[in-house]
Amino acid sequence: MPQDSATVPGVDRPNITALDIVRSIVLVTAVGSLALWGFATWPFPWNVVLGIGAPVVVILVWALFLSPRPVLRLHPFLRAAVELLIYVGVTIAWWLMDQPVVGTAFAVVAVGTGVVSGRRRIA
Repeated sequence: MPQDSATVPGVDRPNITALDIVRSIVLVTAVGSLALWGFATWPFPWNVVLGIGAPVVVILVWALFLSPRPVLRLHPFLRAAVELLIYVGVTIAWWLMDQPVVGTAFAVVAVGTGVVSGRRRIA
């Protein structure tokens, strides 16, 4: 079977760009950061609840509003606001873990990719 990269009629493949990969890395980093925050900063009964609950909430919000095929379609500005709330939450979590440089670096990268992606989506 030849491995031809030509288009196949009737098949719609998404174009994955470097920006999509960076956004995926930002999302995985956000989920991991919230899990670390939950498990590392709270005493025993709450560390399990927040270590599992916070990432689950972010994943559900992403699936509902921000995924490539969201359950609920939002206006682009509301979509950006939801994405920004997730990034703010992760940044605050890093600050609460006494890592303000990591939090600020995450915020800059996350907001930068969000702005570029949002402008691309609107244009």
